[in-house]
Amino acid sequence: MSDIALGPTARPTPAPASDEPTIETRELRKEFGRIVALAGLTMTVPRGEVFGFLGPNGAGKTTAVKLLLGLSRPSAGEGRLLGAPLGDVATRRRVGYLPELFRYQGWMTAREVLGLHCELARLPRGDWDREVRGALDLVGLAERSDDRTGTFSKGMQQRLGLGVAFLGRPELVVLDEPTSALDPVGRQDVRRIIGSLRDRGVTVFLNSHLLTEVERICDRVAIVDHGRVVAQLAMADLQREQGTSVRVTGIDGLAEKVAARYGTARVEGEWLNVDAIAEAEVPALVRDLVEQGGAIHAVVPVRHSLEERFMTLLGVDGADGVDGADAAKDPDAEPASTGRQATP
Repeated sequence: MSDIALGPTARPTPAPASDEPTIETRELRKEFGRIVALAGLTMTVPRGEVFGFLGPNGAGKTTAVKLLLGLSRPSAGEGRLLGAPLGDVATRRRVGYLPELFRYQGWMTAREVLGLHCELARLPRGDWDREVRGALDLVGLAERSDDRTGTFSKGMQQRLGLGVAFLGRPELVVLDEPTSALDPVGRQDVRRIIGSLRDRGVTVFLNSHLLTEVERICDRVAIVDHGRVVAQLAMADLQREQGTSVRVTGIDGLAEKVAARYGTARVEGEWLNVDAIAEAEVPALVRDLVEQGGAIHAVVPVRHSLEERFMTLLGVDGADGVDGADAAKDPDAEPASTGRQATP
């Protein structure tokens, strides 16, 4: 595996700060004979962010990544990567890549693996030691640098792969399922490393089906289905979308009218669910319900998750997730499986 850095032997010079997006595509299309793998991908990836790329099987994500990396040519449409047209060879030297499936020779040490990829990336020989030490420090493997990779756990292998992807100090790192099959400790390590890349101004393009992981680390996401982006969301905006569920009795038929002043209201048994209500307005809602003769038994804040939005956009049944009543009964309850997952 390499970070696909190709071209002349001179070390790439980081591009100056720019407001130009890291990735920008417009109606990008890819056909294989009569099969349309990508119908018209339009999206924008800002610089210096962690960007999640989500969608169900067959959505066109793998094809899109190949087009972005110059491993395949589009049938139609256009795109730019780091300010250059897709497929520009020199630009590849500014990109790091970690595929989902990779394996290193078990008899090689971590230092040897990184040194080999310095050579594959055609980095100047005088920079190898600095690059290797920097990568080992970034991924927390400095103390295991001379151990054979065959003795590494899955999490350590994944961290080493991230170190390889960062050789040459790329401006964009493309990661395909970096936390797949990892335990919670391994996932936390990978999140830390991704956060470190973002802190250094690196754009991270994250292809993953683990929505909870994406929700924790990404600044922005694009949801793709049938070869097109159906939504591009800022996670900060999603986190601000909230509601409140109030268990109220004594004012049947009137509670929904009262709550309509504060947001979109619906009644499910004794539960009054109010969407898009500001947190500061919840006390006023409760006061109004009490003034109308209502008895308040519980007030439960509800935050809409990325999974719920994902399912809604794809039109999958069961997108409502856990309602207020269920959340009150079991705060640790998991949303029911919908039978359809976001996968690369």
